[in-house]
Amino acid sequence: MPVVHLLDYVAGNVRSLVNAIEKVGYTIEWVRKPEDVEKAHILILPGVGHFGHCLSQLAEGRYLNPIQRHIEAGKPFLGICVGLQALFEGSEESPAIPGLSLIPQRLSRFNDRNKSVPHIGWNSAVLVRTGQVGDQSFYGLQDCSKYYYVHSYAVPYTPGKLEAAGWIVATAQYGDEEFIGAIGRRNVLATQFHPEKSGTPGLRLLKVFLDGRQWSSPLPPTPYNLGQGLTRRIIACLDVRTNDDGDLVVTKGDQYDVRAKEGTAAQGVVRNLGKPVDMARKYYDQGADEITFLNITSFRNCPLADLPMLEILRRTAETVFVPLTIGGGIRETADVNGTKISALEVATTYFKSGADKVSIGSDAVLAALEYYRNGKRLSGQTAIEVISAAYGIQAVVVSVDPKRVYLQSGSDTKHRVIKCSQIGPLGESYCWYQCTMKGGREATDLDVQQLVEAVEAMGAGEILLNCIDKDGSNTGFDLELIREVKRCTKIPVIASSGAGKPAHFTEVFQKTSADAALGAGMFHRGEYAAAGGGDIKNFEKKKIRITFMSLNGSIKDSVDTTASNATSIGVPVAFPIETELAAKR
Repeated sequence: MPVVHLLDYVAGNVRSLVNAIEKVGYTIEWVRKPEDVEKAHILILPGVGHFGHCLSQLAEGRYLNPIQRHIEAGKPFLGICVGLQALFEGSEESPAIPGLSLIPQRLSRFNDRNKSVPHIGWNSAVLVRTGQVGDQSFYGLQDCSKYYYVHSYAVPYTPGKLEAAGWIVATAQYGDEEFIGAIGRRNVLATQFHPEKSGTPGLRLLKVFLDGRQWSSPLPPTPYNLGQGLTRRIIACLDVRTNDDGDLVVTKGDQYDVRAKEGTAAQGVVRNLGKPVDMARKYYDQGADEITFLNITSFRNCPLADLPMLEILRRTAETVFVPLTIGGGIRETADVNGTKISALEVATTYFKSGADKVSIGSDAVLAALEYYRNGKRLSGQTAIEVISAAYGIQAVVVSVDPKRVYLQSGSDTKHRVIKCSQIGPLGESYCWYQCTMKGGREATDLDVQQLVEAVEAMGAGEILLNCIDKDGSNTGFDLELIREVKRCTKIPVIASSGAGKPAHFTEVFQKTSADAALGAGMFHRGEYAAAGGGDIKNFEKKKIRITFMSLNGSIKDSVDTTASNATSIGVPVAFPIETELAAKR
């Protein structure tokens, strides 16, 4: 197979990029030292995380000059995410650290007054049609496709400025800000989005870039009007644990109890809903925007390198080209031989195996309690802080497990209280949300607002907001909880627990500003497909339409309503890469 040189300077999950490149028919050779750049014909610079950290790593490794010489020699170059940012003069994220200055402009942080930051999810890359650009496709980019972005800093778009210097520009819109989603000139292409995480559209871009086809005829228009702007994500969640036979299976609990209830044939047995890798691939084919694995078994007797979840991640990342999150066990630990292993080392091992994000649960609660005991001073040593410092805040999700504590009066506790829309079991009109640990088994004196504010200060990039009261109920999300958490944080919030039918997704996006919604049991039971893939919930529009399909492809349910801050669009469709990488998932 033809060879691509990949420069890895500990830039997060490069395993998925390798898998994507191999998927489209190329093989990888690693750039391990500056001299290797000289040997490269096609060079790819990936990157996630902090601009200053990444540029400092490149400078310390003496890679900057070889990269510049490679570009000046007219050899193909692809920069991804921070690899795009490196081409510019610099960034507000690290004002003192210079970029390569190939493009005379700087990055700035998104305004978070009316939207979540980081910008996470599926957005457009619309080619700016100037006199030099006709109706052809630039490196396979399609205006109607969606691509996966995850970043806090971007290059603002100024009409005509970069085009005057010969650059071809594709832009995306986030709220009222238009920014550069992709840019290219002659031998250079750079994308702010991650093609390796953008399903078929991303694989198509990689394929045509590596083949050297800068311009091509546009594809036939998709039958689904995806619109422009950020979509609100549908995430398929797989709780993974060992069953009673010792096999790793996907399971689902009712209020976190994964054993079958009394009166059933399988009473007391761990529910076995399928194999993790097979189910993840199924949800990817159906069009899920992301896949989350929550490891609810402790493998305390396994050496880190042999953790069963690592093999699940490796195998999943070979065929699933959307973001993968892993939760469970992301903490400081010790190997079986007594060797101390830091939370950063655990996270790094997961990233190298194919994870894009790690989810931290009970350790985040302990860190928050310590944060408040220390007068809201950061220690710099928590798992959240060290992982986000190394890989960027977008790599760290905090999974929150609150439950309602009902009160007769709003003054009955020191914690932040809400007036309930439905009364409690003893006629209570108020409640507060108590954070728990260890899968809901251990309560704390910490309310959900306190936890979220603390972990955001530490560097968490996203909140996975569960609700013990709603888990397994199939009655819909806890909208009051979601609204309350969105009020006290600027980072994205994923609504979780309670989804039982498509109308619940419509409701949560219509009635709250949740950035994503997670489903589990309704997908596992085969009642609905995990419909997403950028085809649902356009952030910018007024109309919301959700169409879910059954596994045989027939329309299973459809909801059409109006919303003040969301729309959706369409039905997920899966096409194999072998069919010219031509269609939207």
